[in-house]
Amino acid sequence: MSSDKNKSELTFEDALKRLNEIVHKLEKGDKKLEDSIKLFEEGVKLSRFCKEVLKEAAEKVEGLKKEE
Repeated sequence: MSSDKNKSELTFEDALKRLNEIVHKLEKGDKKLEDSIKLFEEGVKLSRFCKEVLKEAAEKVEGLKKEE
């Protein structure tokens, strides 16, 4: 993830945008192997972050639905 944003400042939208950028860079296939691996690692971290945010949002929605 970006070094100027720590995890607590990262939003879902920012993470998804960066993840899309990484996918496009990797799809071009013009990066060195080492750079591609670093991008892939960052992408995996962002993917996990997004998945967790979505899980928490789904749980919140389910909780709100049960309150009715």
